[in-house]
Amino acid sequence: MAKVTINEELCKGCELCIRACPKKILVLSDTKLNSKGYHPCEITDMSACIACAACARTCPDVVIEIEK
Repeated sequence: MAKVTINEELCKGCELCIRACPKKILVLSDTKLNSKGYHPCEITDMSACIACAACARTCPDVVIEIEK
């Protein structure tokens, strides 16, 4: 199973990773805000992740890390 790590403090909520995910398991947080006032993305179902890294490659701020 893959492990996805998102640096929530650096995420600006651009949603590019959400659109890139083929499994549609990334969403913007409804409850969290980072220090810049953005809702960071979060993964809804880690077990559904196929570790394709489309989200990490798409992220302009390099805040997503994938470990297999």
